Amino acid sequence: MTGQVATEIETLLQQALSPTRLKVINDSARHHGHAGDDGTGESHFTVVIETPVFEGKNRLARQRMVLAALGDIPGQRVHAFAMKCLTPGESAAGERA
Repeated sequence: MTGQVATEIETLLQQALSPTRLKVINDSARHHGHAGDDGTGESHFTVVIETPVFEGKNRLARQRMVLAALGDIPGQRVHAFAMKCLTPGESAAGERA
């Protein structure tokens, strides 16, 4: 079951960046009882996003594009947010399913 925040993350990234691949991974259960766990079950996320929009952009520029698309979600509505920003054909080494 996908929660409200995860669904919102997915929708915003689809609209802004037209990814060819997108995984929104809820890591919250791994952090239960730790700092930032607000009890909602949607406090920690990892996103793996692949889009041609990232072509020619460095890692920081890609991450800024993702953060701009998500507005106040990372850092305000979500405690922890990790991302892997790729172009088609790049590999996400160590990616979780």
